[in-house]
Amino acid sequence: MKAIRIHEHGGPEVLRYEDAPLPQPAAGEALVEVHVSGVNFVDTYYRAGFYKPPSFPCTLGSEAAGVVSAVGPGVTSVRPGDRVAYAMTLGSYAEFAAVPAAKLARLPESLDFQAGAAVMLQGMTAHYLCYSTYPLKAEDVVLVHAGAGGVGQLLIQIARRIGATVYATAGTPQKAQMARDAGAHEAIVYSTQDFEAEVKKLTGGRGVNVVYDAVGAATFDKSMNCLCPRGYLVFFGQASGPVPPVDPLILMSKGSIFMTRPTLHHYAATPEEIQWRTGDLFKWIQSGELKLHCDYTFPLAEAAKAQTELEARRTTGKVLLQVRN
Repeated sequence: MKAIRIHEHGGPEVLRYEDAPLPQPAAGEALVEVHVSGVNFVDTYYRAGFYKPPSFPCTLGSEAAGVVSAVGPGVTSVRPGDRVAYAMTLGSYAEFAAVPAAKLARLPESLDFQAGAAVMLQGMTAHYLCYSTYPLKAEDVVLVHAGAGGVGQLLIQIARRIGATVYATAGTPQKAQMARDAGAHEAIVYSTQDFEAEVKKLTGGRGVNVVYDAVGAATFDKSMNCLCPRGYLVFFGQASGPVPPVDPLILMSKGSIFMTRPTLHHYAATPEEIQWRTGDLFKWIQSGELKLHCDYTFPLAEAAKAQTELEARRTTGKVLLQVRN
């Protein structure tokens, strides 16, 4: 089969489109014929070496939608021919992937493979951020960084669905408008505006209850300053680079604030959690309550270009790789 693999860490140039062995499903696994793979910042972390792959060569990608083509011993939850989607398993930048059956979600017939690949990782991330890491309430005020990105647009929509007041940041006026279109009450262009000052102005100096920050180094310090006393800084990514170490006394001085660095693996740790989160997401997409924006789709062979565009912040919404037509 064809796959995108890395043999060493580095920039997008280390991604190789090459022949790779066809994986075989072990006990508890299913072999998925991948139709569409999601592209996410976590893929660039594995490529660059922020995260360590299990071995080299490593097939990148942690999210896909496709069709089950075979199952390993002991698998009864899915069978060949089932349409499925999944996240949190390396190897989706390929024509086939062996995936733990417990991580597979059945894809409703009304949703295509693009939707399935687009919503699994980013959708479940937005879901756990709003319902588990900091359970949002209707009276809460929220700041979402990178509001035009894939997770950002989903976060805005889910937070608005709960009833929260949502402010967002974006890098350009065009992206700010996309955040507003997703439902943000206000969008701040951080390249020309001081987002900390704007948030303080919007909240009458009080600050927000929670900041959802996937940008990292570029926003981290001011994100803390945007919080009200006992607010939550939910730092779930580092698109601009890792943040420096934090002295716990700073959390006290900023108003006894909380800081957490969650990951999807710990919030979709059981089949029941996965089914809860994907069940909500699929239902909301089918009803029109949650809208996906998949404006950037590249052929599998152009994965390096897809990652380059993502890291340069020239994309909005979800970035996908079309593995099969």
